[in-house]
Amino acid sequence: MNKKSLTAKLTASPYMVWSAIFIVVPLIFVLVYSLTDSQGNFTLDYVLDIGKYKDVMLNSIWLGFIATVISLVIAYPLAYIMARTTANVQRTMMILVMLPMWMNLLIRTYSMMIIMQDTGIINTVLSNIGLPKIHMINTEAAVVLGMVYNYIPYMILPLYSIMSKMDHNLIEAAEDLGANKFTVLKNVILPLSLPGIASGFTMVFVPSVSTFYISKKLGGNTFSLIGDVIEMQFKSANNYNLGAALSLVLMVLIIICMMVMNRFTGDDDDGGVLI
Repeated sequence: MNKKSLTAKLTASPYMVWSAIFIVVPLIFVLVYSLTDSQGNFTLDYVLDIGKYKDVMLNSIWLGFIATVISLVIAYPLAYIMARTTANVQRTMMILVMLPMWMNLLIRTYSMMIIMQDTGIINTVLSNIGLPKIHMINTEAAVVLGMVYNYIPYMILPLYSIMSKMDHNLIEAAEDLGANKFTVLKNVILPLSLPGIASGFTMVFVPSVSTFYISKKLGGNTFSLIGDVIEMQFKSANNYNLGAALSLVLMVLIIICMMVMNRFTGDDDDGGVLI
């Protein structure tokens, strides 16, 4: 073993120890609890019980997907504008994007609850200008909006990171060759930004599917997402085994998302151009 390899391993060892204690060990506990009963005996009953929550799981995936798509539609042009501006403007816009993240998620969600309730800011403004009120709170739409508000920075940042490294000479070359704006977007910008899209999609979709506080506060307990069910099993029902089995499903979902992301990104971090 040469000196360089030894130094690299010693440098990485704190992270490896941290990962083993706080990532690998908890995952092992989740797997063990999923496949055992309260006495520690092996059983598949809790894994089979997951089928009872199929509708809740599908609804969670659907709402998470909607929130992710909305985040992508909003974040994509914003990230492109950020990448094409001057350095000072980029720093200012980055601060504005990150500013809400300096507050706790609970506070951000509670503020959304106050804004969207029937007597909140939006409906107060509508009433003052003579328009009818809109019932937003305790609906699926409110939960989706809460997901978008809380997680959209995780879509903007990877997109901006990719687009800021994009070779704009390719865009200029395509325009010089007669390509219109749509053709440049479809054949140059979009393929080059695919790694950012895949990364942002995963970073928004996974927490959106597994959230429970957002759905509880903005949904008003009128419906449940998979995160709510897991929280109830651990907190109220004291059924750690079923909670672990449901968590195992989310782990599998995360792995699938990571595989899809790797399929789009490949080995080239800067993306490629589709011909």
